[in-house]
Amino acid sequence: MNIIRNDKLIKRNSRIATISMIGGLVILGAGMVISFRYADQFGISLAALMAGFILSQVGIYYSNRWGRRPRPDELIDQALKGMDSKYTLYHYLTPAAHVLLGPAGIWVLMPYYQRGTITYTKGRWRQRGGNWYLKIFAQENLGRPDLEVAAEVENLQSYLVKRSSGEVLPDIQSVMVFTHPKTTVEVSEEEEPPIPAVTLAKLKDFIRKSAKGKSLSIEKIKVIQDALSVLPAPDENTDKQKET
Repeated sequence: MNIIRNDKLIKRNSRIATISMIGGLVILGAGMVISFRYADQFGISLAALMAGFILSQVGIYYSNRWGRRPRPDELIDQALKGMDSKYTLYHYLTPAAHVLLGPAGIWVLMPYYQRGTITYTKGRWRQRGGNWYLKIFAQENLGRPDLEVAAEVENLQSYLVKRSSGEVLPDIQSVMVFTHPKTTVEVSEEEEPPIPAVTLAKLKDFIRKSAKGKSLSIEKIKVIQDALSVLPAPDENTDKQKET
């Protein structure tokens, strides 16, 4: 399997994660000190607490994607290790953060680190369990992943259309990938979510099953690769590797 990633972006955003987390904690601490020692400076204390909280949330966002090791791209690499050379993974190089191209088609892989039990009921994804403290201070809410994924798919579709010289492209498929080792996904037989969801351990089997009966031709894969070849050539900022 071929893996191409934007190392320059990863390094930059990792620094942003560190600075935001430290800065947020410092400002939160300052706000608490002011509130205890200078009760008459309530406005300043409140502003510091709000600014610190917002900055720490920015840090959580960046840390979950680029600061924590292994990062989401590294976890996906590990989960798909052993796929043959017809597959290529693109990390942080297209409007969709993680794209898999190969006989199974074009896939947008959306990693989520939420812990607990993920369910789909009455048209909504929900998270049960997990640590409430982590949900507030170390983890993003699940939110509306269906809307997030749809936006990434639409942006990638537009990106490829502009670069494919009028070629007919296959539909872009997508899957939510829950990367936390203590996460389970439960979807009842009566429900049919618009986007499939799997745990990291089941991702490779899911992709392989998707390739059966509707394999993308080598010619069509080459067309899409050419569309993506507009990306910068591998250098000190872009890492390209091959796994077997």
